[in-house]
Amino acid sequence: MIAIQRFFRTPKGLLTILLALLAAVAAPAEGISQVWPGLAAAVIVAMLIDAPILRVKYHAWEFPSGALLTGLIVAMVLSPQEPWHITAMTAAIAIVSKYLFRTRRANTFNPAALALVATFHVFGTGQSWWGALPNVTAYGLIVLVATGIFITDRVNKMPLVLAFLGSYCLLFTITAFAGNPGHVAEIFRTPDLQAVLFFAFFILTDPPTAPVKYPHQIACGVIAAVTSYAVFEWIGAADYLLAGVLVGNVWEAWRRTRSREGARHLAES
Repeated sequence: MIAIQRFFRTPKGLLTILLALLAAVAAPAEGISQVWPGLAAAVIVAMLIDAPILRVKYHAWEFPSGALLTGLIVAMVLSPQEPWHITAMTAAIAIVSKYLFRTRRANTFNPAALALVATFHVFGTGQSWWGALPNVTAYGLIVLVATGIFITDRVNKMPLVLAFLGSYCLLFTITAFAGNPGHVAEIFRTPDLQAVLFFAFFILTDPPTAPVKYPHQIACGVIAAVTSYAVFEWIGAADYLLAGVLVGNVWEAWRRTRSREGARHLAES
């Protein structure tokens, strides 16, 4: 009991509670019978794959909390109309990718984002971002922003979120004034508005793949925003937000590698 209480005080535990809250609020509007098969499949498959890997890695059974979060995010982004086995496959790809693409200390990519992009291009999966409460009343937006600000503050990633949202909104606002406003109007409306907030608060801030220091957070946020904008404008792919975080992940992994190499050369000199 003490261990459980301690877990739910950690950022992972708090994020689990918040995602479960968002799913519970969003599910009735989407249709519980539509939501639960994919949600259950993603969470169960992700945990079943990660648990034995953690057992081998740490020589003891550990609760796969990271897999639980990955499964929740995958299911809450994918359309509830997707077959449950596609949602489960996406979650499985996410967990496997966490161990395939790594630096010495952490996974390179946000696993949920990488898997969602992969299945979008391979299977043409739909992404409704229903977990962002787009079909809930106006109070849903308040719940999304309140929970998002809370967890962003707890993981100390506020500069990252503000840099991303500021750059993102600025780029699309300039485009609206310089060209055809109707082309980008959807960005500021439901469901795209809720999607970008969910993305910024709950995906971009992933601690293993996001920068720690504030200047690096700001740089990463700008890179993710510019990438998302460019993919939307030039390609028009529905996964433009996820493309942004993946490019940000690559930049952060490169920066960490360069930083360690610089520190090693300094120590040797």
